[in-house]
Amino acid sequence: MTTTTALTAFTPAHLPQALRLSQQAGWPHRAEDWALTLSTSQGVVALDEGRVVGTALCSPFGAVATLNMIIVDAAMRGRGLGRALMEAIIALAGDREMRLIATTDGLPLYEKLGFRASGQIVQHQGLAIATAPERPVATGRPADIDRLADADRAASGMDRASLLRDIAAAGAVLICDTGFALLRDFGRGRVVGPVVAPDAATARALLAEAARRCEGSFLRVDLRAEQGLGGFAATLGLAHAGGGTAMTRNPRTPAPTTQALISQALG
Repeated sequence: MTTTTALTAFTPAHLPQALRLSQQAGWPHRAEDWALTLSTSQGVVALDEGRVVGTALCSPFGAVATLNMIIVDAAMRGRGLGRALMEAIIALAGDREMRLIATTDGLPLYEKLGFRASGQIVQHQGLAIATAPERPVATGRPADIDRLADADRAASGMDRASLLRDIAAAGAVLICDTGFALLRDFGRGRVVGPVVAPDAATARALLAEAARRCEGSFLRVDLRAEQGLGGFAATLGLAHAGGGTAMTRNPRTPAPTTQALISQALG
């Protein structure tokens, strides 16, 4: 960090400049996507002469916190700012288990801070191709979220009922047997996630229904590689488009079994 750079609490007033940073980094987030993440998070920004040059958020969900939206202005890299931002949000997480999705560039720093790889996240996206689900999928209601939140908690280890309610209120709830998925606006189009299902067939049905509802328009999903759904996603028009390394520090809960994330920020 330079002598003119200081960390301060992230507030909604910082969102326009945070959006500028994510656009500079090539991320697809809209202002609304930032606002959703901030609504369930605490965080810090780095200011240099009043200009936001770094961001980092901590999203606490019970015993687990996700660390996310960690961005440093390209002109300010190599000065220790990324480490300062990380140390600040690690302090906000306290003694919780911490999870994040790392880019290749971020891996060395996160390993130095005690994070260890726990899996791979594969991003798939494209113009959705309608495919009939192999099992019936119903449209849920926001009132179903209390029940679905229990399934999400069992699969993710996180208490995200409030976040799920917010997403359901603005998006669509898809239900198949005891599994479910949420579909909402994000970035260049829509995103499906989380996908919580007891078996691969249920997960495939939920993904197919999301693609059917988005036929011909942009759809994204962030899959856990170990679930083996990447090939099926490709048949829905969703090509592999990158991803990252799932990392954990201070593990306290079983490994998550969700098939797809809400987002790379929110797990």
